[in-house]
Amino acid sequence: MSPKDAQGDASRMSSPESLDVKLEVIVVPVSDVDRAKEFYARLGWRLDRTPPGVVQFTPHGSGCSVQFGPELTSAAPGSAMAYLIVSDVEEARDTLVSAGVEVGDIFHAGPDGPVDGLDPERRSYFSRAVFRDPDGNTWLMQEITTRLPGRIEGGLTSFGSASDLASALRRAADAHGEHEKRTGASDPNWPDWYATYMVSEQSGAKPPE
Repeated sequence: MSPKDAQGDASRMSSPESLDVKLEVIVVPVSDVDRAKEFYARLGWRLDRTPPGVVQFTPHGSGCSVQFGPELTSAAPGSAMAYLIVSDVEEARDTLVSAGVEVGDIFHAGPDGPVDGLDPERRSYFSRAVFRDPDGNTWLMQEITTRLPGRIEGGLTSFGSASDLASALRRAADAHGEHEKRTGASDPNWPDWYATYMVSEQSGAKPPE
């Protein structure tokens, strides 16, 4: 390869920070594939088409899937732990409990450790609930409505499902109601206000006042 060709190849290379990588699958170690399959179906997750020996489920609104199978991992069954993000942890817990899933009580992060109940200020990232699959793999549901600054790149806003979008619209409506109380006037430009508010929630930017 000539020096000129080497220079050209180097100029086309991206830095690791700019490499577009998306998390696709988490492998969960289970001891009984059929039992695990029944459990994850009860969660309402979508069963995907896969090669023989692989079972894959995808949670509603998620871009990342879960796989298990007899030859996928040597990890001990029950040793996995992962986070699930929900916009309303109370609603999510009630829905799973009604489907026959055993879910722990809601708690929130306090300065000295976990505290029973929802976060009093309903702050993003604080309220949580835990459930486990039949092998003991742990799933921690975490309520997130407003992302920390920098968690969403470029101010892009997207919603993984109609229910997530509906929840975001309800939060925007509540916040806009407070906005109109502060200003003492009806806001005819509410669509712009809603849009700005919903983008700020996901990007971590300062919301409109």
